[in-house]
Amino acid sequence: MAQRIDYYNVAPDALDIIGKMDKYTSTTGIDRKLRELIRLRASQINGCPLCMYMHTTDAMKMGESEERVYCISAWEECEFYSEAEKVAIELTEHVTLIPTKRVPDQLYQRVRNHYDEKQYVDLVLIINQINTWNRIAIAMGQTAIEK
Repeated sequence: MAQRIDYYNVAPDALDIIGKMDKYTSTTGIDRKLRELIRLRASQINGCPLCMYMHTTDAMKMGESEERVYCISAWEECEFYSEAEKVAIELTEHVTLIPTKRVPDQLYQRVRNHYDEKQYVDLVLIINQINTWNRIAIAMGQTAIEK
């Protein structure tokens, strides 16, 4: 599929705002490798090939292991994610699928066992930011970049 609209040129002010949010989410206290795993998992759920490619590549460049990248969709069954990482990934799934999953109190409490208020807000913002990019890329017809 070809890109439908050059949205960076059509709406540069809006993309600048989204870019500023990206800068913020990339400077939070949330571990950078976990940020990439969150971005990858949300992109898998949303079926965004561009973002799956990008965040797999970025995670690997950061030194994330192949097993952790390749198994992120089966995180519940893997012992190589910490409990803190698992609740962050679970939160990612719930926020990404919010119409059907919501964020139940018990999940919120489990997340808060590992993350303080600021970190919880930052996790939710990271999740929402990648969901925004996924929806833009999919709606605009972007696909994974081939080399």
